[in-house]
Amino acid sequence: MTSLPAPSTLPHASDEELTHVLDLLFEPSPPLRTITLPVLRSATFPSYDVLITAVNAQLNALAISSDPAHLNTLSEILCAHPRLGEKKVDSEQSRKEQAQLNTGGEAEAEKLAALNREYEEVFPGLRYVVFVNGRARPEVMHNMRERIDRADVRAERADAIQAMCDIARDRAAKLQNVDA
Repeated sequence: MTSLPAPSTLPHASDEELTHVLDLLFEPSPPLRTITLPVLRSATFPSYDVLITAVNAQLNALAISSDPAHLNTLSEILCAHPRLGEKKVDSEQSRKEQAQLNTGGEAEAEKLAALNREYEEVFPGLRYVVFVNGRARPEVMHNMRERIDRADVRAERADAIQAMCDIARDRAAKLQNVDA
């Protein structure tokens, strides 16, 4: 399993190493790299929690912007996360995190796919992001339904950013001090 370097070493790491760290914590996302690499180069983070908090602040700044380009960048970052229940998931971490979502029956899988489609119709340009954290498919689908019914794009962006950062914190905890 891959491990993370000490966060204090990041300002001196190569772009390739920094990209690898970001891709492990979040999902591979060129727009996230573009906005985050300069911060990783210019600040020393005492912990991954502090680093993720800084990324959270960057993403929330995009979310409250009135500039359509900023909102588009945020959408691209959030859409780097795979749809829940998708058969083809590129990220090893996402595959593990979503494993229990693929244990239900075909009817549940179809309902989840329909919820993904409905979500993306209600929130064009966004993808449902949630910190699954061991929850079963029905519980996750209930959360998805509540968020669709709320139909509040600003709240949705905030929830997706928070979920993305919660996922990153969980990954950081699992990937620190792991023997390569």
